Amino acid sequence: MSVLWQRRLDHYPETGRRLWYLGIVVVATVVLYYELYVPGAVATEIIAHYHMTFPYYVYISVVGNAIGAFSSLLAGLADRWGRANLVAYGLGVTGLLTLFGIPNAPDQLTFGVLFALVSFVEGIILVATPALVRDFSPQLGRASAMGFWTLGPVVGSLVLSEVSSNTIGVLPDWRSQFVICGIVGLVVFVIALFGLRELSPNLRDQLMVSMRDRALIEARAAGIDVAKAIERPWRQMMTLRVVGSAFAIAVFLIIYYTAVGFFTIYFTTIYGFSLAQANGIGNWFWGIDALSLIVVGVISDRLGVRKPFMLVGGLGAIAMTIVFLTRATAPDTGYYTFVWIISVLAVFMAIAYAPWMASFTETVERINPALTATGLAVWGWIIRAVVALSIFALPFVVTSMTPLVQYGTEVSTLAAKYDTQLKTIAVVDPATLGALGRNPADPEAGTKAVAEIMQGQNVDQATAVERLKAAAAVPKADMAFLQEHAAEVQAAAAATPGQWQNWWWVCVGGEAVFLPLIFVMVGRWRPRQARADLAEHQARVDEELEQLSSSTGGTTTS
Repeated sequence: MSVLWQRRLDHYPETGRRLWYLGIVVVATVVLYYELYVPGAVATEIIAHYHMTFPYYVYISVVGNAIGAFSSLLAGLADRWGRANLVAYGLGVTGLLTLFGIPNAPDQLTFGVLFALVSFVEGIILVATPALVRDFSPQLGRASAMGFWTLGPVVGSLVLSEVSSNTIGVLPDWRSQFVICGIVGLVVFVIALFGLRELSPNLRDQLMVSMRDRALIEARAAGIDVAKAIERPWRQMMTLRVVGSAFAIAVFLIIYYTAVGFFTIYFTTIYGFSLAQANGIGNWFWGIDALSLIVVGVISDRLGVRKPFMLVGGLGAIAMTIVFLTRATAPDTGYYTFVWIISVLAVFMAIAYAPWMASFTETVERINPALTATGLAVWGWIIRAVVALSIFALPFVVTSMTPLVQYGTEVSTLAAKYDTQLKTIAVVDPATLGALGRNPADPEAGTKAVAEIMQGQNVDQATAVERLKAAAAVPKADMAFLQEHAAEVQAAAAATPGQWQNWWWVCVGGEAVFLPLIFVMVGRWRPRQARADLAEHQARVDEELEQLSSSTGGTTTS
């Protein structure tokens, strides 16, 4: 049973096994983010079930991200402890919490605590999984590998949208989404438990540019002083290159994390889409993003550069976010208009993000390849801290969401159900309505009400009488609900679009900050320069292999 704990590989694996390990890491990341994002798909139902205010729901996410930020720092110890066990057993914990814990939470506090526990584990795996991807992918294939790793949050969102859009309204309630997700999570946990491995510290602590470096890395491994290589890890990583680039991607992704947590709320409350429709829009966003990440990663590796992609992606994301925010105050915007806008936005975000992930790990390797997990821990902490702060600020920008989320659906349903009756009531003088409310049989008030309906709606007496009777038949509970909340909901509906537009401008600001910080990262702008660097590196590798072969009196092949 030692295989369940001892996972180190003392030799760099062949391509088939390497792709198997990378595949497990990608699937594990997909499932983890699927578990983390489930609340977003049924946010309105969760809020209604626990009678939460909108700020309370938002602050659950804030606390979760804050906890994830500090657990990301803890995951920096993966440079000492390894990565694979953190991923495998973390999946077991999140699977159990998602299947049994969250759907059975008795109150909103317990729900929040359980979500925070999932976020804690997510913060650890956020660091451990890209560290594994880096270990098993030479720099020449790094953008492609990171493109697949980035499928984790993207495909996790896509799977969530696809499952929810096809099962909401079919399965009993919102808890079913967590049950489905938890079962999937435990299946992947079993696969990772028995199938995931990692490189020994002596192998992973070296820089590998191409597969040609494999023989040299294995030859060097015996002489690596692992303890010395990871001395003073935080001091080595706290540089402008690492901290600045991590902050850049964190603010760039504010719109992404807003989409994850609040797209369903945004589209259902502002535009009147159903939950299934709102998640359907998400299907397009995540699907296009996933495909683009892979394509962009392959092209970036083929050209050998990262920075031009980041620049083009950043500029395009700014342009499309501005287009998107202009629709905030156009409530008649159609479903497929949003599909086109967010699909193009997803393409540009992918153009920026996959090369950025590759460039960031290469930037960390330039400082010290033995501290990859530490560098990723700095990134994980910063991105979670920025997301927590931005989501914390959201209710202060979008201040009128609570009435829409808590009462908007019910008000809209009742208003549509009693449309004719409400229009009849609207033309009757309030004093007359008051008199009828005190005494429905008051002949004078009844006659006056009929006359007001005839005049206000231009109908004959018989029709006016029938409409008055229909209005009087509206259940008192429904009418009381409308009287208590309709005006509040109408006021919120008028104010909220402009407030959301302000928030999307905040997202544009984050994307703009991303651009200048591209320049602090390592890497070339021109493919010709990148090819020259590669040729120089390969010449050094060949020379060192020759020296090793001569000193040992044998033959070392690359």
